[in-house]
Amino acid sequence: MSFAQPQIMGVLNITPDSFSDGGELFQADTVVLDAVRAQALAMIESGAQVLDIGGESSRPGAQAVNSTEEQRRVLPVLEALSDLDVILSVDTYHPETAHAAIDYGAGMINDITGGRDPAVVAAVARSNVAYALMHMQGSPQTMQQAPSYKDVVVEVSAYLRDRFAACVAAGIEANRLLVDPGFGFGKTLEHNLALLRELPSARVEDCPILVGLSRKTMIGRMTGQPVAGRLSGSLAVLLLALQNGADLVRVHDVAESADVLKVWHAFSACE
Repeated sequence: MSFAQPQIMGVLNITPDSFSDGGELFQADTVVLDAVRAQALAMIESGAQVLDIGGESSRPGAQAVNSTEEQRRVLPVLEALSDLDVILSVDTYHPETAHAAIDYGAGMINDITGGRDPAVVAAVARSNVAYALMHMQGSPQTMQQAPSYKDVVVEVSAYLRDRFAACVAAGIEANRLLVDPGFGFGKTLEHNLALLRELPSARVEDCPILVGLSRKTMIGRMTGQPVAGRLSGSLAVLLLALQNGADLVRVHDVAESADVLKVWHAFSACE
């Protein structure tokens, strides 16, 4: 996948409880495959190059899901979308799910723990898929209780460098790795804004930077809007992230985000 220009990752939450759209694609304890495919096709038509499939909510305080249940949710989606011209990413930190997802044709593993489990790193190392490493302080169950850093930019950047080096040492080629500072994962609004302002500090060598800002609590804190009213704020922070070097942007609203990219491309071409 080329990052000569920033790319869009569309979100497919196969969960009942994700903060933004949980329950839309997973109803009555069942994956709604017709709705999944329709949403996937709409996202691709609107400009998504990657679809991120998640079977476990990672919102603050979310209940953990075991790998068996996670696979029950995501593997049918991988199978149903396998014919589409798009990279299918699976959002997981479970090694069993990572193994299975790769076998089912996933082209990327998106790991919110940054590869804390060596078994996940090993699964990726034995494949040729991309691997996104995110920073998170604590776990989804605890991360927003009292986030604390001496210097959030320095600490997050150091963590990403460390995880990048560990993955390369484990046999994952550097050109398969992405890094993500983890906006909203164990950070206050002030922490998130500092990381956004200093986003280039998160880059490790030539590794692409993935950012997920869409509809998050930080936008609600700044605008006073509930999740359903955060589109404008999401587009504003998306533009700031693009200006500061984001290479892959994880979004819920693909069509609107694609318009922001078009404006950013046109503006950048005039510089």
